[in-house]
Amino acid sequence: MDVASFVSSVFNGQLPFRVEAYDGSSAGPTVESSANGLTLKILSRDALNRVLTRPGELGLARAYVAGDIDIDGDLDSLFELSTPPIRQLLNLKNLRSLATVVGSSAFKPLSPPPIEAKQRGSLHSRSRDKDAISHHYDVSNRFYEMVLGPSMTYSCAVFRTPDDTLESAQRRKVDLVARKLELKPGMRLLDVGSGWGAMAIHAAKEYGASVVGVTLSTEQQHYATEQARLQDVAHLVEFRLQDFRDVEDGPFDAISSIGMSEHVGRRSLANYSQTLFELLRPGGRFLNHAIGRPVSFNEDPQPTKGSELSRQMQIALGMRGPSRIGSPFMERYVFPDGELHEVGMMVSMFQAHGFEVRHLESLREHYALTLRHWVDNLVKRFDEAVEEVGEQRARVWRLYMAGSAVGFERHHLEIHQILMARPEHGESGFGLRPDFEPTF
Repeated sequence: MDVASFVSSVFNGQLPFRVEAYDGSSAGPTVESSANGLTLKILSRDALNRVLTRPGELGLARAYVAGDIDIDGDLDSLFELSTPPIRQLLNLKNLRSLATVVGSSAFKPLSPPPIEAKQRGSLHSRSRDKDAISHHYDVSNRFYEMVLGPSMTYSCAVFRTPDDTLESAQRRKVDLVARKLELKPGMRLLDVGSGWGAMAIHAAKEYGASVVGVTLSTEQQHYATEQARLQDVAHLVEFRLQDFRDVEDGPFDAISSIGMSEHVGRRSLANYSQTLFELLRPGGRFLNHAIGRPVSFNEDPQPTKGSELSRQMQIALGMRGPSRIGSPFMERYVFPDGELHEVGMMVSMFQAHGFEVRHLESLREHYALTLRHWVDNLVKRFDEAVEEVGEQRARVWRLYMAGSAVGFERHHLEIHQILMARPEHGESGFGLRPDFEPTF
């Protein structure tokens, strides 16, 4: 039996894509007749080794990252597919067939690709969080410039129309945050997870705010500090290589956290909320901008005591169901230790620690469009990206961003801005209506 025939047998001869293998064999529909136009290329024996010694998504992810398999065609179609159950892959008949194809060497584990994250220490400890952030962000500022474009803003943009440029949409986003926080000259802003400095620099340059930006990424801190100098706001902006838990020079008049709380983790959310509450002056405002996950009442198959309504509420409040970013591929190669939370649980957490939630909006469609821009940027400069960060990392970023775009489009992912106040004697400072122009 050849390799392509073996793969076809795993799918009971009903291959949903074309397979081309290193031994010259092929199976499945032609590209022209295929419903999805996908071709799976099995480039080496190591691909089968990885899948068989680590069945499921992690084995496939390792084979893809290592370059043992490749995919031709529109990656969107990939996310429509479902793989056969592991028991079907590893049944006795298939194992005997595989032995005739590749021999016993297919059952000897290979080392994971070198860019796979290897986290050590207690989950969400300061040292482990710094390692996780470094894995994702300390890649190459030049690489991020290729992907993100001139704005160097790695979070959801805000579009008025689909024809807006990414740069204008990103500027609109940071300005929306500034207006929601009602920034004014002389106000102190703490920007938690300040990235490459876009929010902090905009707040200083356009609103005259005095800003402290904190990040755990050395590359980001160096880049942002230089950008503040080039844009003549270095006297107003300080970028620190610092954990938000170690900020001690409050109070601040306003706090922004854009795309950062996804790294905090459920077990640390209470501390995150309490720390930021204490750093904010009474009457101040806090905006949390974060990716989330829609609640699913089918997440936890385990029977629970009490009524079905009780079980659903536990899930809705984040007390049940997974919160990790969601897959072995994302955990090992993209966002180590990242966790996504349901927006209702986040609102309850913030209010339980003293904040008053005043405004909430979803930007889900905006993030899908943002990601499409990023994927397009990467595809156009893919060869450059490979030269800068290596083929493995470039492949990871293309797959992860394409999959994330599909996730937002199909409502598997969400993105929300939650605007809050720290009330003083019952006064929120908001008055009778919002003082910012609505997004829509």
